[in-house]
Amino acid sequence: MKSIIKMVSVLSVLCAVAGFVLSYLKISTVTPIENQLLTYVQGPAILNVFKDVENSPIQERKSFAVGGGKNINVFPAIKDGKLFGVAIEGFGQGFGGDIGVMVGFNVNDDSLINIDITTHKETPGLGSRVSEDSFKKQFEGKPLHAVLLKSQGGEIDAISGATVSSNGTVLAINDAGNQYKALKKEIINTWNSGAKNEFLQGIHQRAVE
Repeated sequence: MKSIIKMVSVLSVLCAVAGFVLSYLKISTVTPIENQLLTYVQGPAILNVFKDVENSPIQERKSFAVGGGKNINVFPAIKDGKLFGVAIEGFGQGFGGDIGVMVGFNVNDDSLINIDITTHKETPGLGSRVSEDSFKKQFEGKPLHAVLLKSQGGEIDAISGATVSSNGTVLAINDAGNQYKALKKEIINTWNSGAKNEFLQGIHQRAVE
């Protein structure tokens, strides 16, 4: 009996230690993984989405809760001191897996500024062509309701022989669009409040000087 109790105790301790180690490893790798993602995946995509900004969308990003314990990054684009756009990454099922798309939204009319592919596993030379400018340019300036393939009643030409990949890109854009619509009020309040605070700080600084 004592040997059984001892064995159970040892196993409990080992399980607790293993759980602690796994938790520590998970926590300790979150930041490096996020930094790699920002540097090599999302960063270059955002530079393609926003061609002319006066701020750093990566450095000024903010995290928003979207339900289910999930948080997403929203990347702001500032011009002439005002927020004119935000970028959000969405995902859609393609032929080889999820297609990730960074989508820029014009906060004034909710149209698409531009898009760029962040990740995909589509067939080289076929589905991979969703990354080509000739396909991506179709989305520039489009209202969200028009982001559907022509076969679905929208305005987007699918890549010949790669309808699934084309549709996966559309799904990813609409995924980002749904998040944008759900967060827009909070997004506007967040950056308008920041601009207002900077304005007030400037007035205070001039008064002190």
